[in-house]
Amino acid sequence: MTHIESIHSKIHTWETLKTQVATWQAQGKKIVFSNGCFDLVHKGHIDYLNRAADLGDVLVMGLNTDASVSKLKGPHRPIQDEQSRLLIMAALQCVSAVVLFNEETPYDLIKLVQPDVLVKGSDYQPENIVGYDIVTTKGGMVKTIDFLPGYSTSAIEKRIKEI
Repeated sequence: MTHIESIHSKIHTWETLKTQVATWQAQGKKIVFSNGCFDLVHKGHIDYLNRAADLGDVLVMGLNTDASVSKLKGPHRPIQDEQSRLLIMAALQCVSAVVLFNEETPYDLIKLVQPDVLVKGSDYQPENIVGYDIVTTKGGMVKTIDFLPGYSTSAIEKRIKEI
């Protein structure tokens, strides 16, 4: 398999992800799930994603579609289209699988994945994280990870506009 084929193999539909997750579960893999827009991947994202991946054996990423990013962030976003963001996320060594979701929250996707660990940034309280009930009911953990100070897509966007 070529490198680009390997990257593309990590991009899933909900149906192919369901099959992949079943395989990992049968292998006894600890599945970590996180989600977000990941519009302009930066040092803070790399730190966050690698620390999330360290909490288990595989990291599954839910990626907001272009429409849901616009709804969350405003009409000027996303800066990069969803196909570009999918490929970038899949190219990261720490990411095992990436899938788009168009819903307001990843609740149904979390229900599908049934992760052992659910991860979000520390700007959330664990009990307020979407999917907390799904993960804790099955005995899993909900963790938060501190962001690297000074790194955000909004800050990058602001700097670009100032140039």
